[in-house]
Amino acid sequence: MSLHITPLIDPAHGPHSRRLAWLASDADAIPVGTAFLRLFTGPGQEHLAELTLRVHPVERRRHVGSRLLDAAVAAARDNTRRCVIAQAEAGSSGDHFLSARGFRKVLTLRYSRLPLADVDTTALAAIVERPHPGYRLVSWHGTVPDDLAQTFAASRRAMDDMPMDDTDYGTVTWDVDRVRAAAQAVEARGDHLHTVVAIDTSSGSIVGFTELVTPGNGTGDGQHYGTGVLPEHRGHGLGRWMKSESIRQAHHRCPDLGGLLTDTADSNTYMRHINDSLGYVPTHTTHQHQLDL
Repeated sequence: MSLHITPLIDPAHGPHSRRLAWLASDADAIPVGTAFLRLFTGPGQEHLAELTLRVHPVERRRHVGSRLLDAAVAAARDNTRRCVIAQAEAGSSGDHFLSARGFRKVLTLRYSRLPLADVDTTALAAIVERPHPGYRLVSWHGTVPDDLAQTFAASRRAMDDMPMDDTDYGTVTWDVDRVRAAAQAVEARGDHLHTVVAIDTSSGSIVGFTELVTPGNGTGDGQHYGTGVLPEHRGHGLGRWMKSESIRQAHHRCPDLGGLLTDTADSNTYMRHINDSLGYVPTHTTHQHQLDL
């Protein structure tokens, strides 16, 4: 088939990344596939690019994906990237395509869902109300309050050692401006960000957090963004405590919400255990692939 690959101007630029895009079309100018390549620009991730590639099902096995991939990989090299990562559902055509094109599987992610109608609110309340000596819970909606902003940004290093297996992901550097910008981006698209944190009562510092984003209309499913506890404060059950409070608040605040979604590295046995104990049910598995340039 006659195929045209057209670079597009993509407005999805942010303070820590920019995105390139390509459109594949046939001889009649009918779109048959797209590719997006996100180039991370923040400190600690300048080596990394993330690929999202889609081909219409009836156009597969006609070299559309390969042509789009060639364009994206060439751009990654031109922008001095060390690796390209891409994600596909386990066993899917995309999973096989990436493996056949030289990508290697570097991470397995397990996706789970908690149906809010099935939540045992009594058991949840018992977890939340159980004392955790030396710690207290605080929560807010939207952007972090000014008096907690600095310590909240500092607590984000809790995610630096999250299991990423063989992924060359680098590190994400957080400061107050980035924390606020992330919250504002969620609100700008019409969703709501809810944060629960654990505070060390002896220092007043945030030592752990969990974030949940819910749709602006209060229906559908919410999405957990991240849960982390600083290494020096692990072993006290803070992760389960915070996540339980987040679920309790969502159940009370959003009665029409269907469920809560989460994804966890298959090797992250600690967080998987928390999710399983709170009633999350696995839905599917994806593989993250990496092409070393």
